[in-house]
Amino acid sequence: MAYQTDREPYTGHRKRNPLRIVALIGIAAFVVALTGLGLSHLREQEPENVSEALSAPDVPEELPDAEEVLPAEEPEEQPEEPEKQSWLSQLVNPRTKAEKLLSEMSVREKAYQLFMVFPDQLTGKAPVTEAGEAMRDGLDRYPVAGILFDRDNIQNREQLCALLADMQSFSRIPLLMTCDEEGGRVNRLMKTIGTPYVGPMLSYHDKGPETAKANAVTIAAGLTSCGFNMDLAPVADVWSNPENSVIGNRAYSTDFDEAAELVRAAVEGFHEGKVACTLKHFPGHGDTYEDSHNGSAKVYRTWQQLEEAELKPFRAGIAAGADAVMVGHLTAGEIDGEPATISRVIVTDMLREELGFQGVIVTDSLQMEAVTEHYEPGEVALRAIEAGVDLLLCPEDLSAAADALLSAVEDGRLSESRIDRSVERILRLKEAYGILG
Repeated sequence: MAYQTDREPYTGHRKRNPLRIVALIGIAAFVVALTGLGLSHLREQEPENVSEALSAPDVPEELPDAEEVLPAEEPEEQPEEPEKQSWLSQLVNPRTKAEKLLSEMSVREKAYQLFMVFPDQLTGKAPVTEAGEAMRDGLDRYPVAGILFDRDNIQNREQLCALLADMQSFSRIPLLMTCDEEGGRVNRLMKTIGTPYVGPMLSYHDKGPETAKANAVTIAAGLTSCGFNMDLAPVADVWSNPENSVIGNRAYSTDFDEAAELVRAAVEGFHEGKVACTLKHFPGHGDTYEDSHNGSAKVYRTWQQLEEAELKPFRAGIAAGADAVMVGHLTAGEIDGEPATISRVIVTDMLREELGFQGVIVTDSLQMEAVTEHYEPGEVALRAIEAGVDLLLCPEDLSAAADALLSAVEDGRLSESRIDRSVERILRLKEAYGILG
């Protein structure tokens, strides 16, 4: 469709008037000359800032068409103010507190973050009941991930609260504060400062998951009231061997399926109470005859047999979101000849990959005779990390254990990225419970 105009259609060449042509040429020449003079005058009179904004390396020989707009050069980017730049970068590439803290840590700090120790391992004197300059110096020298408290460290509630608060304030990297508070015969607070008493877990096995959860909430409340943020509980072992005395009534049940249901509920209870919890002792200490505190303990089951029995409570607890799993000093000869603590088959292949556990894997105490009878502190620490463990509990010699890890990094046996993976898991656990602030 043609557009309509008010002008008559063009029908041919118009007859040109010579005088009109001459006049038009003269006017055009005058305009060009005047324009040139005007631009020259403007260039001489422009303020400096305008001149800089319009300047270009080459001056065009011809003026642009009347409808064409000269593109202005973009002004140079000004650096952001430090606060704004940091804030904006967080929006573009946000980092968690754990990631940020990890990026600021030295290799030595990272190595010590793989340890949880007794208070006296930082001061050299026992028992520790208050945190003074010796503790401040110890935490500066040994920036560990956390502290395990025992009854020797506890006198009364006021003293205990002050001890934990002072130690936390002394540490540049916030600490995990934990103890063995299972209920029954294994407790640290109930029989010392009088937190609400919960009996042995086996005594509640027929009360159902609601009671298992309520008991965990009660235990968690006692812990948090003193400044603890983690518990080395619940016991996920099943008392399937009546001759086993190390577990006994610490277990939630003698039945694997019932134990799984109760352990799951306990994990939920600890979480409701705002306390990180630890399933123990993987891959199951309830069917052993020996006590790993006093020597080697053996598990006489195949992988398939464990799957159908001992691993059920661990699977249930992991599915409920357990924060940590403690690996026992148990030798499952049908699976691997190495103790579980240093067995890559059990720690990585079974726990990390087969069971899909993504939290913190911690050893049982490295001062237990099942370990000390056979391994030096540095060797067992390094081999446990190589197996896939994240957190080393109370080595016999902290300095020797940490030095072994640092030497392995220097020699290339252990990569810094391997250490980073474990430290990040530990820091993420701390972040999840508000420990990093």
